[in-house]
Amino acid sequence: MGTIIKIDTVKKYNEAMGIDTKHPLVSVINFDEIPTYIQFRRHMGLYCIFLKNVKCGDIRYGCQPYDYEDGTLVFISPGQVYGIDSSGKIIKPSGRALVFHPDLILRTQLGSVIKDYNFFSYAVHEALHLSKKERATINDCLDKIEHEIDLNIDKHSKPLIVSNIELLLNYCKRFYDRQFITRNHVNIDILVRFEELLQRYFGSGKAQTLGLPTVTYCAEQLHLSPNYFGDLIKKETGSTALDYIQTKLIDQAKEKLFIPGKSINQIADELGFKYQQHFTRLFKQKIGITPQEFRNLN
Repeated sequence: MGTIIKIDTVKKYNEAMGIDTKHPLVSVINFDEIPTYIQFRRHMGLYCIFLKNVKCGDIRYGCQPYDYEDGTLVFISPGQVYGIDSSGKIIKPSGRALVFHPDLILRTQLGSVIKDYNFFSYAVHEALHLSKKERATINDCLDKIEHEIDLNIDKHSKPLIVSNIELLLNYCKRFYDRQFITRNHVNIDILVRFEELLQRYFGSGKAQTLGLPTVTYCAEQLHLSPNYFGDLIKKETGSTALDYIQTKLIDQAKEKLFIPGKSINQIADELGFKYQQHFTRLFKQKIGITPQEFRNLN
């Protein structure tokens, strides 16, 4: 897909888009006003939010079409590489983008909580798909930010811009919560496959060679980003993905404790624990008694 271009300032991004820089740390771009392109790859040193005006029904989410046809939000965080490859076809982009440098939110409330917006680490196929009303809300936030950028910079500019970016991100949190609910059929399928994955993991002996199953491992096997997977499991079950894995692990342990002659150390090893005391500690933390005490009760 060609050379990777490093974009670490708002000015460099604006130059790549062919637009003027009105603020050194933040920019709102209208894709309808920029030239066509065929392909590119960029290593971003910026936070980017892309509002794509696309017919989302033509894009697939696994075996499912996207829910809405009114727009898609994609999030990029500093350090990520993204790109477009149109297989030689000329693309005329449509939509808007908000890009801002990490320095903009340095020593602000948003800067201290930006890592809590997990969707900046979601994969592209886990994008946020908007209804018409949601899209209008996002556009309203972008309008407010763009209005501040167009004014002469003064002492009020930064707090007003940052507060509107935080407002936009909080709306995105709300809309993702809605998406997790409306995609219930997709989520249930993922939960079923997650259960089957854990059953196979413990039943095949993988735990003895690979150790305890991790959230990252499970997410990769289900073709999801760890953050999206973790958020989905939390929304569907009320437990974190790690708690869910540990609960299934303890269920396996209880079954093995019923097997006569199987030692606690052997059970710990079969479940993927490097040390028996780690198994005993987790079991007691979850059940309230040690594995041996549980065995004696039965």
